[in-house]
Amino acid sequence: MAPPLTLQQLTAQPATSENFAAFGQVIFPRADGAVFGPSDAQLQLDRGIPRFYIMTLMNRGTRFRAITRHQRCTQCLGALEGKDWFMAVAPPSAADQPDPSQIRAFYIPGNGFIKLEVGTWHAGPYFCHPTVNFYNLELSDTNITDHQTCLLAQDFGLEFEIVV
Repeated sequence: MAPPLTLQQLTAQPATSENFAAFGQVIFPRADGAVFGPSDAQLQLDRGIPRFYIMTLMNRGTRFRAITRHQRCTQCLGALEGKDWFMAVAPPSAADQPDPSQIRAFYIPGNGFIKLEVGTWHAGPYFCHPTVNFYNLELSDTNITDHQTCLLAQDFGLEFEIVV
């Protein structure tokens, strides 16, 4: 029997290089012609065929009851059309489940994207717009062979809501 459900609010903080470092990277525009360096996405996509695609998400809202991780690759997500969005994350660990007290929410403006570190627990993207198109860079089989989900509602009796 599942425990009673408790709603926890997470205040979204603006994603910066410093406060997102435990989970991955935040990438913002910079001048063309800059040489490759630490402000570029540091990708790990060598365990399969990379897949870069656009996904249309509708009516996502800001609540979630599950969180997922991928342990074979990094993942990049960004919104098209300059739309802002949110992501909830917990740091990578050897445990089979994240520590719910470690879950953080971030606000990502429409001119940036995130790269999730290998093993970073994540829920999202979430947004308040009716529809947002996102680009996604991962492996071609990530959602089939490298998709571990923790059911926060079932395992911890928790539902999360991202607030501003």
